Amino acid sequence: MDDLEIKSIIIAQHYATISEMMCGLHTNEKRLHSKTALWHSIKVAYMRHVIALQEDCEGICLMAYIGGQPAGFIFGYAEEPDDSRIEEYVGKEVYVTDGYVFPEYRRKGIYKMLNARLEEEFVKIGVGCISRHTLVANKGMRELLEQQGYVATRILYEKWL
Repeated sequence: MDDLEIKSIIIAQHYATISEMMCGLHTNEKRLHSKTALWHSIKVAYMRHVIALQEDCEGICLMAYIGGQPAGFIFGYAEEPDDSRIEEYVGKEVYVTDGYVFPEYRRKGIYKMLNARLEEEFVKIGVGCISRHTLVANKGMRELLEQQGYVATRILYEKWL
């Protein structure tokens, strides 16, 4: 894609666009998992949360643009492992929390490119491991992650009371 551009952005400066994409992400997740909160009920708190993570935890948000128009984003932040971890120490660990591509731009490899670029950016600051969560019902994301070398290591079980 000749007109694809990926830029590092500050979430607070692109609040409306990121919020719109987060809404799409949460709508998709709600379709896959009924306990997902409706975006309008968590928007302010969640956006405040990711802005703080970007500012305080070496957070990186990348935005993909096609023809100058936002097409998708990905966000992750670094965590320093402390001595309470059960895994071997590998340096900083990244947690990728959110990513989304508008429907009209899907199936063009944009998310793969965003993910690869995010990995490159975090390698530069000494990251040794990247962690991600995805819904069990999200087969497409699970397949994409496995294609990019991610391995499922834990399964989260929930029981709502």
